[in-house]
Amino acid sequence: MTISFKVSKPTIEKLKEFYLDLKREKTPPYAVFQAIDGDTIVTLYESGKIVFQGKDADLASQFWIETEKMQTKNLDVKNSEKKDSKKEEYIDPKIYHSTSIGSDEVGTGDFFGPIVVSAAYVKKEDIPFLEELGVKDSKKITDEKILEIVPKIIRKIDYESIILTNQEYNLEQKKGYNMNKIKAILHNKVLSKLKSKFSYDYIIVDQFAEKYVYFSYLKESPFVVRDITFLTKAESKCLSVACASMISRYIFLKEFSKLSKELDMFLPKGAGTKVDEIGVKIVQKYGLKKLQQISKGNFKNTEKIQNLLKDIS
Repeated sequence: MTISFKVSKPTIEKLKEFYLDLKREKTPPYAVFQAIDGDTIVTLYESGKIVFQGKDADLASQFWIETEKMQTKNLDVKNSEKKDSKKEEYIDPKIYHSTSIGSDEVGTGDFFGPIVVSAAYVKKEDIPFLEELGVKDSKKITDEKILEIVPKIIRKIDYESIILTNQEYNLEQKKGYNMNKIKAILHNKVLSKLKSKFSYDYIIVDQFAEKYVYFSYLKESPFVVRDITFLTKAESKCLSVACASMISRYIFLKEFSKLSKELDMFLPKGAGTKVDEIGVKIVQKYGLKKLQQISKGNFKNTEKIQNLLKDIS
């Protein structure tokens, strides 16, 4: 699999920093660097083109696609195996029908609203109940349906959640923690709590980083859950991950609603142009300090909002 797209200068600097210790000594012509990330070869060219090649290219590129989308509105991502990607994902029956602990997160791509990470404990006996609720198709469920279904789930399913406010997120960023390191630490915390309480067949994490990278993020953690099975698109392959995703979304929506009421204005999700427009209104009404408290400061939106304010003045 080969995935490629153009990246902007801010993303280039982040790529250089991230792959600093994974670089190859020799690089192809016109390349800024070439690195080995697990089973993926990553090459950044002087033209600004980044190329991910290997069986895990989709996984290795995912974070950088999301990062660049904050800079480039209509990002053109070329995938040599787009046709194959339409094929149905393999679901391992041993995992799907097991008693498992699964974790997932939401809020990492939203300028407003916290990051919520949850882990859910699903016994094999709970699977029919969850399927009947429609949890198996959780990615297709609307926010309205999430608000309806999750209260039924949490009455039956044990879970642990952590809410990381944007003030806390910004402090972690200042320490030099990137998004994936923050996520790894939070996943480890919720998994640790459930692991100490229950017996299980599998612990499943919806994979957002290579296994060795994930564990490298946890070097400073006092206790690390290591018996993890990492799966891409785990939400559709394991109901404990699907539950964790839905519970995280439910909590996120509740926190988002509280913030909207506090500000007395509608807050858009994501990190698009509507977010920038509302950001300007927040600064005008409450001041820049308030915006800094309720948003992820390292997102490109911060700079865009400041530029819009300059244009107005």
